[in-house]
Amino acid sequence: MATILIIDDDPTIKLLLTRVLEKSGYEIAIAKDGKEGVEKALEIKPALIISDWLMPHLTGLEVCRCVKQNPALATTFFILITSRVSVEDRVQGLDAGADDFICKPIDLQELQARVRAGLRLHQLSEDLQQQKQLLETELAEAAEYVSSVLLEPLIHSLVNIDFRFLPCRQLGGDIFDYFFLDEANLVFYLLDVSGHGLKAALPSISVLNLLRSRSLDNVNYYQPSEVLFKLNNAFQMTQINDKYFTIWYGVLNLKSQKLIYSSAGHPPAILIQKNDSNQLQSVKLKARGTPIGMFPDMVYHDQEYQLNYSSAKLYLFSDGIYELNQADGNIWGLDNFEKLLLVESNLNLEYIFQEVKKQNTLSSLKDDISIMEITLKSKTL
Repeated sequence: MATILIIDDDPTIKLLLTRVLEKSGYEIAIAKDGKEGVEKALEIKPALIISDWLMPHLTGLEVCRCVKQNPALATTFFILITSRVSVEDRVQGLDAGADDFICKPIDLQELQARVRAGLRLHQLSEDLQQQKQLLETELAEAAEYVSSVLLEPLIHSLVNIDFRFLPCRQLGGDIFDYFFLDEANLVFYLLDVSGHGLKAALPSISVLNLLRSRSLDNVNYYQPSEVLFKLNNAFQMTQINDKYFTIWYGVLNLKSQKLIYSSAGHPPAILIQKNDSNQLQSVKLKARGTPIGMFPDMVYHDQEYQLNYSSAKLYLFSDGIYELNQADGNIWGLDNFEKLLLVESNLNLEYIFQEVKKQNTLSSLKDDISIMEITLKSKTL
């Protein structure tokens, strides 16, 4: 049975409304003024409130604002009783959050019709809230699953791997991973599925599971270009809801420190190391290639880079880490991100991640942010 709260300082109006609505089968609660009305609303959380506009202590408008600002009363339908009929007054009431109006003198048939309509909308809002809660629960479970499949940061005698991830929604399309092909060769990659949310997260998890289990048929995982070729044919966008993705995939031989890598439309990895003058320098490691899924049978290209310095750091990231909106309307950009990496005191992943987040001037992110840091500790096994 729906509970209706009547807030009015006029005993006659309260008695009239109570008798009419109780006969219709509703449970009625009464408040003698606006202050008591707010207190009772918070206590009983009624489905519908009928409130007079002009009352002592708090007006109907002030009661309405208090109710509508409280999340616990988000679905409560609010009807204002008023003798005011001007457009300006109604606009004022709507701006305060009122859902409907009843004009004095009160027509009882109109009152009952408006109450029935208000309760239908209240029930609809309740149903939507329940569906929203169910969806949020399912998304939270999905996000928990995504977190569970990510590996722990790697701490190894020759190399460390750490990462940070901040989706623009509860789920994101960025994913990253690493695994050893043998005791000397280490694979690491980062990919970015187009779009956001669940539709982007599902393909990314599919790719991660496929690569981690090495289930691609007849592929040499030591050859990045071959891996990307097989992925491209396996994940054509017409087969996965028009979703494509970019990826940077590398194989590092820890004994020789030779890096072989390939890219499919992904931002270049950035290598930070010291030169002969003991100064930090950066190298962008990029390779030509269209994103995975756009066209079948695309050819990808391997690139090689010989690491010559110990304690080098290699950063893989998605474009969300530098495509951040600035206060002047411009994008922060890859060059500024690279400058951040070239300050030796900044080369702490958590510090880098926090500095990146500060560059975003919007209230929320427009894209996922992910970064992977590979730190080489020594030249030889």
